[in-house]
Amino acid sequence: MSARIYRPARTAMSSGTAKTKSWVLEYVADSARQVDPLMGWTSSTDTQAQVRLEFPTKEAALEYAQEHGIDAVVQEPKPRKLNIRPGGYGENFATNRRSVWTH
Repeated sequence: MSARIYRPARTAMSSGTAKTKSWVLEYVADSARQVDPLMGWTSSTDTQAQVRLEFPTKEAALEYAQEHGIDAVVQEPKPRKLNIRPGGYGENFATNRRSVWTH
C-alpha cells in the first residue's frame, strides 16, 4: 500500500492561505477507474483511494505512515513568492498624493 504526503495548494478562487497549513496523506489508487455503461458514473473497486487524512505536521504524517506500514512519498511544497507593495492597499486612498490618480 503506497501513499503520498503533501501540503495542499490554495484554491484558484482565493488568494488566501486557508486550508493550506496542514499536511495530507492520500493513498495512491491500486486499480483504474471504470465507467458504468448504463449510468455513465465512474467507479472503482479500490476504497482506500477515498481516504484522506490530515495532520498538523509532516513529521506526524510520516510517523503515522511508518506505524501502519505505509510506503509514503513526501512531496515538498513550492515556496510562495510574496506580493507585498511598499504602500499597500491604503496607498489607493492616500490624501497626500502628489499626482492625479487615474486608472
